[in-house]
Amino acid sequence: MPSPHGFDHVARGEDVVITHHGRPATTLRGRRAAEFLEDVQGEDPQELMARLTGNYRRGNKRRERRHPRNSGR
Repeated sequence: MPSPHGFDHVARGEDVVITHHGRPATTLRGRRAAEFLEDVQGEDPQELMARLTGNYRRGNKRRERRHPRNSGR
């Protein structure tokens, strides 16, 4: 699966707005925003933002649909 890309973040006061390809994906506030700003320096920022927005699962739906366990759906 390709690594995530297209994410960006902007700190606005105590909030952090995460965008994906220029569109707002999520807003972190308070403790979660502070933790994110600490973690983003130590980890891969694209991967971290993808996990927080829920976009980390993209790309494997087609393969799951063909799995024998899901054939009756």
